[in-house]
Amino acid sequence: ALPGHLLRGLLPLLTVFHLERAEDAARRAGVSTQPIWRKLWDDVMKTRPPNSESITCWRKKFLETFFCNVLHGVLDVSSDWRLNDRHFSPLLHSSPHVSQLTLCNMLRGAVELTAEHNHKVLENLAGSLRILKFQHLLSCDQSVKRSLVLLLHRLIHHGSVSQVSMCSWPVPDTVLLVLILSMSAGFWRSGSALAYYGSPCGLCREEDKAQSQESAQEGAERGCNAEREGSGAENQKGSLEEAEARMNSVLSGPRSPPLRNPACEETSSEVPCDHTSIQGGSSLRSSSEQLSCHPVPRKTRRRLKPAVGRKRRCLRRSRGHYADPEDLYDFVFTVAREDNSGLLDKTRNTAGENTENWTSSSPGSPCTGHAGCKKRGGHAGIFSLKAAHRFRSVSTLELFSIPLTGETCRALSNLLSSWVSLENLVLSYNGLHANISCILSGLRALSCHPECRFRVLRVSDMFSHMPCIELVRCVLSALPQLHTLSVSFDLKNHMEGSRPEENPSCSEAEIPESCLEVLEIRFPREPLHTMFLLPVLKASKSLQQLSLDSATLPCPQELRLLLEVLKEYTPNLKKLSFHDVNLAEHQKEVLLLLQDPSLQEITFSFCRLFESSTAEFLSEIISTVKRNSSLKSLKLPGNRLGNHRLIALADIFSEDSSSSLCQLDVSSNCIKPDGLLEFTKKLEGHIQQRGGQIPFTHLRLFQNWLDQDAETAQEALRRLRAVCSVVSDSWDSSQAFADYISVM
Repeated sequence: ALPGHLLRGLLPLLTVFHLERAEDAARRAGVSTQPIWRKLWDDVMKTRPPNSESITCWRKKFLETFFCNVLHGVLDVSSDWRLNDRHFSPLLHSSPHVSQLTLCNMLRGAVELTAEHNHKVLENLAGSLRILKFQHLLSCDQSVKRSLVLLLHRLIHHGSVSQVSMCSWPVPDTVLLVLILSMSAGFWRSGSALAYYGSPCGLCREEDKAQSQESAQEGAERGCNAEREGSGAENQKGSLEEAEARMNSVLSGPRSPPLRNPACEETSSEVPCDHTSIQGGSSLRSSSEQLSCHPVPRKTRRRLKPAVGRKRRCLRRSRGHYADPEDLYDFVFTVAREDNSGLLDKTRNTAGENTENWTSSSPGSPCTGHAGCKKRGGHAGIFSLKAAHRFRSVSTLELFSIPLTGETCRALSNLLSSWVSLENLVLSYNGLHANISCILSGLRALSCHPECRFRVLRVSDMFSHMPCIELVRCVLSALPQLHTLSVSFDLKNHMEGSRPEENPSCSEAEIPESCLEVLEIRFPREPLHTMFLLPVLKASKSLQQLSLDSATLPCPQELRLLLEVLKEYTPNLKKLSFHDVNLAEHQKEVLLLLQDPSLQEITFSFCRLFESSTAEFLSEIISTVKRNSSLKSLKLPGNRLGNHRLIALADIFSEDSSSSLCQLDVSSNCIKPDGLLEFTKKLEGHIQQRGGQIPFTHLRLFQNWLDQDAETAQEALRRLRAVCSVVSDSWDSSQAFADYISVM
């Protein structure tokens, strides 16, 4: 227990190992170690981390990054004396601080983490890791896949990972991709099957033992009660047979053969998106953190034991090693050897209705009715859910820049249909096109599940195969429980002249009342027709945030009509954002928005507000905001404010103002250091007139011309930071201007 001043002088002399051990003592003495960890970052990493202003704990930031760099072999611990300690095990001692991990390329990190000497490291990660990312993956051999299976089973099924993200995989390996997706959804073979990868999972073995003991105890109790059942035995037998028949129907799906032991079934060569069979066929296993898909009555589950001979064959198969390493993957991933059309036709007929148009199919119906789901041929990579058990699953799935074929979309749709723990799904630049129908089919089936938690869907891509508003209406018709929906496209790819009313699939469908709170639409330079957006807004009375990006206004009255519709049907709207929408000729509507008493945040981003405006327009904006006591945030990036307009905006906080504005964003507005200094001086004068109290707390200044006079800029920023929190950057305006000229 050293005094604080001695401890403060001693800490910089410690290695990382001893600095970690001294954390508690420093905390008790009131000494912060943050400056030491920040210096360690600068000396060892030699880079500036992104968003460094938001880092609250440099200790965690350093140790987490240190772990990843050592794991990937890009950091030599002998390069710094503070890391080179014989007591210090780099991976072991830093692993408890890792909440996010990225695996790249050939997945060598997975091989290293599942090695026997890193057993304790993996145990630490199972408790600390929350986000698992895969980036720039390449095809890998069977030994690497075995390591990946062990890693995913420990970190997801028996760990704390809640989010799986995959990005930048231009030519994905279908088997590897579906393997990661299925294990993220909680599907895999029984724990004893992992013996093929080394040794059986100890956690699964303990659960199996506990379940066996529970079954034995229940069996004994049933035997004791047998004498009391008497004449009711026949009735009980009949009810159990009915329960078995019901479970057989659920597990097998339409027109399936009699129920078999899932661990012994051979996978079929092709698996359609039959969500009815999926939802029941995966809940045969339980763990302490299981998110069960369809609970199975215990008595029924006891009745579904396989024949003795079949059970023995299964045991012999699971105890011995497979003759070929590919056998296990053939068991999990089916490889088609014949045409699929007959199976799809059979499934369509079994559903009892023609699902030719996916938008009108019933909830949970197979996604076999759209062109994107009718692709014939092989299905390597389709996961056989009947051969799997259910473990813990993640709540967030993100797929960035990974092409998804029709085959992969069907596999993902099957998984989604019973992924009850899933809350957030992000699909970005996956080349979905019409295959979005298959994804929505799985989500529609999921939404019918009583334990469904799905709330956030974000879809973005290069091309849209239908108008954006039509897609929004389709999604909300299928998923009324959504809280957040984001639809974003760069270019339109649907037929020229196609308008929503020409495709009745969604535009004529009734949208049920939804729970939508956040709606974000990025139009591929499409016209914004309020009449087509009207049904969405009518059904979204809980809407709190609306963002419209890159839309064109077909006529001057369109924006006014939109404002009237918003006022009538969205009384809870608090945030409204326009980005890259030309509002130069809509000054009256802009002023109407700024005086709306229900809005708390308004964004006009790159909207060319002052392109053809007069000085009177700016004065009207200032006086309107001064009278609005409900507006808390005003964001005006990319509107060419310049120095003189910025200086005028300081009058929002004058002595006669009733404004409650807290945040102002003037990024990308050609502001120079002398203009920022004048704004600061004027703001200081208003503060003095108001007795030192104004509501203004945050100012954003990204990408302005502050590098033209560094000394003046620093003085302005120093004085501003005494008034409010300022977020800026070191932006090279000359290089940005050169880039702009080069693409003109």
